[in-house]
Amino acid sequence: MAKIKVLVNGAKGKMGAETVKAILKEPDLELVGQTDLGDDLAAQIKASQAEVVVDFTRPDIVMKNAKTILNSKAHAVIGTTGISEANLKELEKLCEKNGVNCLVAPNFAIGAVLMMRFAKEAIKYMPNVEIIELHHDKKLDKPSGTAIKTAALMGKKDIPIHSVRLPGLVAHQEVLFGGVGQTLSIRHDSISRESFMPGVIMAVRKIKKLKGLVYGLTNLL
Repeated sequence: MAKIKVLVNGAKGKMGAETVKAILKEPDLELVGQTDLGDDLAAQIKASQAEVVVDFTRPDIVMKNAKTILNSKAHAVIGTTGISEANLKELEKLCEKNGVNCLVAPNFAIGAVLMMRFAKEAIKYMPNVEIIELHHDKKLDKPSGTAIKTAALMGKKDIPIHSVRLPGLVAHQEVLFGGVGQTLSIRHDSISRESFMPGVIMAVRKIKKLKGLVYGLTNLL
């Protein structure tokens, strides 16, 4: 069986470096390229014949990268946050135009996806809810993509989201429900960036079988 050719964009960053290590461990995946800021992404995709490009870069350049990947006729696995609803619609059109697929995932940790799923169920019975998301102090965007996705899944307008940015944290989120004489807390903690890798690898393996734009890892479970 032919290996899936993968290029990692943002390979010098913490998430990118972790992704490189994870791909190298998988016998069915072939790391064909590592790019970062200043590299010609389109040229590298063409030269390496990458089938799938994983992007872990920055919110301010993620759309430029996503467009380059899709217009290069490669499938995209986007873990960078900062993509708006309007951006998603644009990516959907690019997928259709180029005959490729794109997964945009606010969080690749399986536990985080389950947390969102459980929160969606809980709000049916406990509608009073707030979200507290905590990340490392280098995270550029707030609130986090995971918190925004969680609120959207719960389908209630104006859910308060509290953002904490402190050194020592990685990625954490608590969905706190309040009721008469009781509270319910659904919390997920990523202790290290390794927690995201099973989800990234699953996305790389499944991206070819998806159809167009897919938002959220939950659609792959």
